[in-house]
Amino acid sequence: MTQHGDHATPARRSEVRELRPATTNSELSGLGERQLPRDRHQAILEATKRVGAVLKGKGHAFALAGSVAVYAHGGSQNLQHDADFCVRPEDAEAVADTLSEAGLTVYRPPEDWLLKAKCFDQDIDVIFELAHRPVTTDMLSRAQELSVASVRMPVLSPTDLLWSLIAAFSEHHCDFGAVLPVARALREKVDWERVRQDCGDEPMPAAFFFLLERLNVISPRKEAP
Repeated sequence: MTQHGDHATPARRSEVRELRPATTNSELSGLGERQLPRDRHQAILEATKRVGAVLKGKGHAFALAGSVAVYAHGGSQNLQHDADFCVRPEDAEAVADTLSEAGLTVYRPPEDWLLKAKCFDQDIDVIFELAHRPVTTDMLSRAQELSVASVRMPVLSPTDLLWSLIAAFSEHHCDFGAVLPVARALREKVDWERVRQDCGDEPMPAAFFFLLERLNVISPRKEAP
């Protein structure tokens, strides 16, 4: 699940950042070769755990985002796509170096708001813009440390997570059906007033808030006196 509304396409071969060959049998050197469960959900969790452990081990500031973050917050979403990690724009290259050194293939897609990697043959998105805004230190400081399949790591707060999904709606990307179950699952953990405020008067987010009100997921916004 990405937060700009469009999935990145694979880069040309010349854009691929080739990693150094692994020379040991350490835990980090075989990230692309280990046999994984056939279940896609479990495979994505395994890749998330490995990448989270690598980033934590190097002391990078980051937060888990997307569908795996929803899962970490208690959502029942079945993982079928990728794992998203947020980092600040100024940290993106250092994070890419860390992942390459750990044995992942890292490459830059045409989109200029993320890097992509492969771990256990699963897609990893390293995102430094959410809904066209740079990931900030404040956003990462609001992340909550949660257990993701027994590995603790920072996870975007429910409020920031829902904002990142709703603010990304546009005339070209308006999949309310994908975000509605997330809003229902996390509604009691979200500061909806802040999400509304941060989304401003954009028409597609406004339409989604109206839908949430009609479905009794959130309360109608109180009119100013």
